[in-house]
Amino acid sequence: MKKTFKKGFNGFVSLALTSCFLVGCGGAKQDSYSATESSPTASYDSYDSCESCEEPGQAYYRSENNESYEKPDENGNTLVSSNPLSTFAMDVDTASYANVRRMIEDGYARGDIPAEAVRPEEFINYFSYDLNKPDNGEAFGITTEIADCPWNEDHKIMFVGLTTQEMDNKELPNSNLVFLIDVSGSMSSDDKLPLLQKSLKEFVDNYGGDGKVSIVTYSGHESVLLEGESLSNKKKIKKAIDSLRASGCTNGESGMEKAYQIAADNYIEGGVNRVIMATDGDLNVGISDPDELEEFIKEKKETGVFLSVLGFGTGNIKDSSMQRLADCGNGNYSYIDSMMEAKKVLVEEMSSTMVTVAKDAKIQVEFNPNKVNGYRLISYENRQMDAADFNDDKKDGGEVGAGHQVIALYEITTADSEKAVNLKYGNDEQKEYGNEFATVSVRYKEPEGEESKLSQYTVTDEDVKENPSDNMKFAQIVAEFALILTDSEYKGDASYDHITDTYSEIDAKDEYKDEFIQLVRMVEKRDL
Repeated sequence: MKKTFKKGFNGFVSLALTSCFLVGCGGAKQDSYSATESSPTASYDSYDSCESCEEPGQAYYRSENNESYEKPDENGNTLVSSNPLSTFAMDVDTASYANVRRMIEDGYARGDIPAEAVRPEEFINYFSYDLNKPDNGEAFGITTEIADCPWNEDHKIMFVGLTTQEMDNKELPNSNLVFLIDVSGSMSSDDKLPLLQKSLKEFVDNYGGDGKVSIVTYSGHESVLLEGESLSNKKKIKKAIDSLRASGCTNGESGMEKAYQIAADNYIEGGVNRVIMATDGDLNVGISDPDELEEFIKEKKETGVFLSVLGFGTGNIKDSSMQRLADCGNGNYSYIDSMMEAKKVLVEEMSSTMVTVAKDAKIQVEFNPNKVNGYRLISYENRQMDAADFNDDKKDGGEVGAGHQVIALYEITTADSEKAVNLKYGNDEQKEYGNEFATVSVRYKEPEGEESKLSQYTVTDEDVKENPSDNMKFAQIVAEFALILTDSEYKGDASYDHITDTYSEIDAKDEYKDEFIQLVRMVEKRDL
């Protein structure tokens, strides 16, 4: 039995449908729904057995179009005279870009892509940039630049890029990795469990460190396939991965608790201790209340066991929940839609996703009112912090891995701009910092530390470039594309033509950046 329906507003269907109705075991059947005409189409899965029912072989029915996204309102403009400090957690995932790429490749037009699914900072930070390396003894290297804003001639863009020291995959610390894998019936399609299996085997083949691997699965119940297996026994690990089968409802009982228990039992002092959760979005892992689940993960991160989340497949992604869990667990949230993405996340960026070199990292930018009249941080809405939180070591920041890059773009109005807002009643500002646009402060803790360290950098007249660098050009056009996709009220003169024309001027290109411009052209063609 299979139903199809059209997607409605923002690519979604308005449904009144239980995610799992049980035939013959007291479950309510509610299959009414309404949909408006739009493309592309989506479909329901067939019936599958539900292992949590009293009688085996009873059926459940799951919608493939059960994705959910949420995002705070877009950042607005701020007057420097009223609030010169911009503070946010240095925590960047890449799931948003990979997920939206999947939508575009699946045929979505611009209007079909949920605006809430587009997080511009994750678009910008998906790519690699040529950033200054850390000086000896410094945790971060910083690259700053100011140039004209492409979509608003009255504004400029301030580029702030931070990076940590890279680590060779062969130098990874001893590792204690626990894979918590969703093997419910909804994981059966090719872009879910089969892709997950290929991805994990690629990871195992390329992991350069020593240590242990455990595998816990959850569906109608949790099961331990491997516990504390040596990473050197790659053949046995891959055989266990190959044995995974998707079936049953998602009722993980104590899957999450079991994974953390095994991680604790195999804990490696000074090593990488991490639970890696892989799912299509079903988060019923034994703790049903979302707040309790988040508190549980927060408690566990204090023991030194961190959590990363890998999303797979379509139709069931709980984007905001998956991101929150990774944030609570001092980890990363990635979306894997292809083997190319699996290799990027699990092989090429292995050290930055597995090895934390700075925890509770925060950025605070203080703008000089003599130079900057107003600013708008592009995205990072989910990472915003109060100014007072910057110096409070009890407030969580973000986690940064080895070789990790963090890019932030500010759209600024300079003090000498015709669009500057001049207040009649203002403080007389000191003039000795007249050549400084801003001071960038970074506060972080070492992985085993409890007290934070502070680094500071200044952005000066020397950073103003008439001819922007490739770093700036590319970051700008990625942000510009995100503004177009969300129909942002701040998109100004943003255009597909400007994006493609600017890309032709960039020398520092790679396969991921080439793929980006192809996505832009695909959306532009459908937008005509």
